[in-house]
Amino acid sequence: MRDEVISLDKHAIIVGAGPCGLSAAIELERVGISCTIIERGNIVDAIYRYPTHQTFFSSATLLEIGDIPFICKDLKPHRQDALVYYREVVSRTGLVVKPFETVESVDRRADKFIVRSRHDRHGVTERLADFVVLATGYYGRPRKLDVPGEELPHVTHYFKEAHPFYRQHVTVIGGKNSAVDSAIELEKAGAYVTVLYRGDGYSPSVKPWVLPAFDSLVRHEKVRLELEAEIIRIEQDHVVYRQHGEEKRVATDHVLAMTGYLPDHGLFSAAGVLVDDETGIPQFDEATYETNVDNLFIAGVVAAGNDANKIFIENGRFHGQAIAEALRERIGVTSS
Repeated sequence: MRDEVISLDKHAIIVGAGPCGLSAAIELERVGISCTIIERGNIVDAIYRYPTHQTFFSSATLLEIGDIPFICKDLKPHRQDALVYYREVVSRTGLVVKPFETVESVDRRADKFIVRSRHDRHGVTERLADFVVLATGYYGRPRKLDVPGEELPHVTHYFKEAHPFYRQHVTVIGGKNSAVDSAIELEKAGAYVTVLYRGDGYSPSVKPWVLPAFDSLVRHEKVRLELEAEIIRIEQDHVVYRQHGEEKRVATDHVLAMTGYLPDHGLFSAAGVLVDDETGIPQFDEATYETNVDNLFIAGVVAAGNDANKIFIENGRFHGQAIAEALRERIGVTSS
C-alpha cells in the first residue's frame, strides 16, 4: 500500500521537465511535498528535439514513470510515442509545469531557496522553495569542435530530419550513434554524405542493429567514410581536415557536427554545488542525490557528469524515489 499523502506545507522546485525531473516531482508529491517544475522549453524538451525518426534503445516499460503504463505497439518506442506518453503523465498527475522559463539563479537564503527564472514575454519571476532538484539534462549544450568556422550558419550540432538536405553535399562529423543515424537518414533522402570520424574504426557504442546498415552504405560507396580525420577548420564550401599527416578538403553545403553534448554546470556552480573539473560530476551523496548544498538535489544524467552514457531515462527515473525517501525521513512522514 502506498503511503497516505499528507500536506506538509513544504515546497520543492524542480529545474527541468525531462522524464527524470517529472519522476522526481511525482515522487516528492507522494510524500506530501508540493512541486513546481520550471522548464526552458516544454515538457521533455530534449526528446522533442530528437530527430523525428528516433527510436529508443529501451522498451516502453523501461521508460515508464509514476506507475503509469507506457502502452506502445512496437517493442521499442519512437520519439512521437514518448512525447504522447509523457504528456499523458503530466495530465494524469496534475503536475504544475512552468514552460518556457529559463532558471537564471538558485540562491540560498537562510532555510529557503530563491529561484529566479525568466520568461521571454512575462519577464522575471522569483519563487521560494524549501528544496530544489536540478534535473537539467545535457542536450542543450553541444560538445564543441573548437575549430575556426564552427559558428558559420551552415553548421549545426542538431539533426531533426533529412528532407532539407535532398541533393545537398552534407559532411557529418562524428562516428557514434547520432552521426551514424544521421548519415543513414540523409542517404535515404538523397543527400551526398561524407562522414569524418577521428576514430580508426567503428565506435563500439553504435547500436548493433544499426551498424550493418551503415556498413553496407559505406561498402557500396553510398556514404563516404573517412577515419582518423582530425578537423582543422570549416569554410563556406569545404571542411578541411588532417588525415595521416596530410591536409585534405571535402566540398560541402552543410555540416552536421554530431559530436555529443555536455551538461551546463553554470547553474550548479552559482548555487554553490562543487563540480569536479575533470569528470564534470557534481558533488552529491549517491544514496540520496543531495549535493554539498543542504536540501539541493540532482536527478538524471547530470549525476554522470561528462559521461552521458552512464545514466539514461531507464535508471535516472529512479533518482526521484531516492530523493523522496531521504526527505520523507527528514521531515517525518510515516507510512500509513
